[in-house]
Amino acid sequence: MLLTIDVGNTNITMGAFDGEFLPGMFRMTTKRQRTSDEYGMTICGILEHRGIDPKQIDAVIIASVVPDIMHSLTSGVIKYLHTTPVIVTPESDTGIRVNTENPSRTGPDRIVNAVAGYEIAKGPAIVIDFGTATTYDLIGPDGTLEACIIAPGIETAGRSLWGGAAMLPAIQIEKPDTILARDTIAGMQGGLVFGAIGQTEYIVRKMKEESGYADAYVIATGGLGKIIAKETECIDLYEPRLTLNGLRLIYERIAQ
Repeated sequence: MLLTIDVGNTNITMGAFDGEFLPGMFRMTTKRQRTSDEYGMTICGILEHRGIDPKQIDAVIIASVVPDIMHSLTSGVIKYLHTTPVIVTPESDTGIRVNTENPSRTGPDRIVNAVAGYEIAKGPAIVIDFGTATTYDLIGPDGTLEACIIAPGIETAGRSLWGGAAMLPAIQIEKPDTILARDTIAGMQGGLVFGAIGQTEYIVRKMKEESGYADAYVIATGGLGKIIAKETECIDLYEPRLTLNGLRLIYERIAQ
């Protein structure tokens, strides 16, 4: 089995693939102070809890935007799963060409999403990842990562809101029944959710106009992406497993 690991700023998302089938998908918080033993034991424990024998894992691939944890995480994988993981970088053979001014600064997660998005679209695509940051990536018809927009994530914006304003409480992010809020919490929820919907629709429209890819297929992923995708017609598909599938596709390409 192949274990795919997506290391984000907030969570580490993992998926255990048996071919194209994904029998197990789970998350753990991203903590920089974990030791290699803590990573290894936690991963093995979660796998066993999901009914997956860690001994079945014979390959691991990782994409990370948190360099500080990589030494401990990689060491934990080697020690406990007895396999050396493949690390995705901008220089990896992913099948996606990064056509930006500084390709080496492109986040591995964005490259992985581009691989999975292009596989789905089979042509021009816009991939939106609603994470700690909300990223909009433009993939051209030939599989080239051409441009990006990076905005604060919905939850990041929310923490800034209630962290910087003494009278505003921390809230659960969800769409209120109406945009015409009559209390503070609903007003904050409306501002965050409806604001994100409006941002998404405007950015997607401008990306299509300026690129000339009017028929670009728009794919969303990320935890809060489901809320936004349900409320706008500019998103064609919501795929929560996009990054993990991208990692699987890259591993299959490298392992050929």
